[in-house]
Amino acid sequence: MSGPSRKTLLTNVLCLGALGWIYGGDLSDALSARTAEVSALLTPPSAVRASVVLGLAGVGLAVFVAGLLRKKPEDFKGYRLLPILLVLALFLDLVLAEGRTPLDSPEMASVALQRFQNDAQKLATVESVPSRAQVLQPLVDALGAPPYLERGTSVPAYTLQVRTDCEGPVRDAPGTRAGTLLYCVARDGKQAWVTLVGLPAEVRFGAPAVLSHRGEPRVAVVRAQLPAEPEEENEGIPGIDLEIPTVDGGAAASPSP
Repeated sequence: MSGPSRKTLLTNVLCLGALGWIYGGDLSDALSARTAEVSALLTPPSAVRASVVLGLAGVGLAVFVAGLLRKKPEDFKGYRLLPILLVLALFLDLVLAEGRTPLDSPEMASVALQRFQNDAQKLATVESVPSRAQVLQPLVDALGAPPYLERGTSVPAYTLQVRTDCEGPVRDAPGTRAGTLLYCVARDGKQAWVTLVGLPAEVRFGAPAVLSHRGEPRVAVVRAQLPAEPEEENEGIPGIDLEIPTVDGGAAASPSP
């Protein structure tokens, strides 16, 4: 009895590493989501499923090591447990993930921010942008639920905070709940900056902060409508339209001598 081949040994090592990385990460995320103020997750991973897979991986590892120490031959079924477990676990994840959006939390939050900007822009006039919370609230309600968790629970809905006499977008909003749209109207009322409280794109767990990418907040701008351009006036001297009388047969009538 010579034990497993190098290929079988390497396959089991890689499968064990993949199981630990994927489902160990899921278990860590599930536990972190329960305690973090805000999590950039749509739904928390299943701690139970991750624990079961890791437990089975431990059993598979024990069987593999036992076969390795006893120098079981290549056809020993215990050498196949970890690869089979990995395939089955990934297949189950694929089935459960069917129908879920492929976008992550920062991308979905950016889409919501863009949608709110587009809808608010339609309400802008030549004189000003919309600035009343009562007018903007229906746009916020139409966005659905933010793609964040609070202490492991989904944030139920976006909220709106309107500020006036602003000189630029809100870049820091301590104490503001995740999913809050910060609508900041300029002093002249002709422009508004919109930012969203969530997490920086590079952060998965932490305190609420303005959505940003590499330190720069993601800002949507609503502007007053441009005045309509006046129609171009006809150039030259206005002429008089003359109708040429016709006789029977459609020929033009000639003047009398």
